[in-house]
Amino acid sequence: MQRQGEVKVAVLGVSGYAGMELARLLLHHPRLRKSPPLLLGRGEQPVPLTELHPHLAGNNGSASLAIEPFSWDLLKQRGVDLLFLATPHEQSRALAPEALARGLRVIDLSGAWRVENHAHRAVYNFHDNDEARAAEVQACSVYGLPELHRERIRGAKLVANPGCYSTSVILALKPLVAAGWVDVERGIVCDAKSGVSGAGKAPSPTTHFMYAADNLSAYAVFGHRHLGEMLEQLGVGEEHLIFTPHLLPIPRGILSTVYLTLREKKTAADVEACFRSFYTGSPLVRVFGSGGAAATAAGAPGHAHRASTLPQIQYSVRTNYCDVGFRLAQDGRRCIVVSCLDNLLKGAAGQAVENMNLMCGWEEAEGLV
Repeated sequence: MQRQGEVKVAVLGVSGYAGMELARLLLHHPRLRKSPPLLLGRGEQPVPLTELHPHLAGNNGSASLAIEPFSWDLLKQRGVDLLFLATPHEQSRALAPEALARGLRVIDLSGAWRVENHAHRAVYNFHDNDEARAAEVQACSVYGLPELHRERIRGAKLVANPGCYSTSVILALKPLVAAGWVDVERGIVCDAKSGVSGAGKAPSPTTHFMYAADNLSAYAVFGHRHLGEMLEQLGVGEEHLIFTPHLLPIPRGILSTVYLTLREKKTAADVEACFRSFYTGSPLVRVFGSGGAAATAAGAPGHAHRASTLPQIQYSVRTNYCDVGFRLAQDGRRCIVVSCLDNLLKGAAGQAVENMNLMCGWEEAEGLV
């Protein structure tokens, strides 16, 4: 959807990690310099933004901004066009239908509208007061992975921002799966590791420093919420994909190692060409080649790495890129794909801004590179 003139955006849920990063990106966005985002919370009184997030001081007049109490009337008074929901799944499930009814466009960072299959959605245990209306909203929701659904996102009213693990795994697998090269009957194994911020800001025993430090642990085995997204977006059955997440003792970043078998023998050049072709025009995916430096699939040179280097968290953390690389065994069939991203940026807030850019008719990577 092409938009003329200024766009007014609002963010509900600035207190969390993803909401904080989203506020930072929007305050820096070149298209929003004349109209900074309306920042909203669930409190009863305004709270200065820099009191909650002192590191955001000096960002497009942020010292004068407050996190204001949320109300639909306030959104109308301020002329908001687009609402970001950085809220818990249950809240987003309730708020999005109301926002759409009021003529707002929505980008939801939660899992409320990401999956279509009821069985996949059951893990969230939603209880919709109006099931018919929820079904209508679900039907109009667009899965917000630009590399897969760019054109649909442009005209969307509701974009369901993907999960961080899902983004990492889907971008690692989709080119090969879409080409029909993967022998899914042999199974796909996704071994993923995330920094502690992926669990959110609310403290828990497993994210406590004394638990996470000097430790590495698997969790949500055969039961992670992001699995349904992966299955639906890749078009594979649950029996074909095993996904195991792990908690890394670092603040942020995801590294996913994906093990698969190709149907037919391929060369490394074949596999690299498949990735580069699929991600042509995707400015925020960097393909690490089998015999050269990493580059964005869109063609612009990325950071130069030795040919032997695979993606690492240190290369993508605090950037909006997803880095993808691979190794092919000598038999030409066994393949390992590695993808890395920042779970709070390309895995959350950065991708939300990418979707905003598309919905507003701006350059996809504007304000992100």
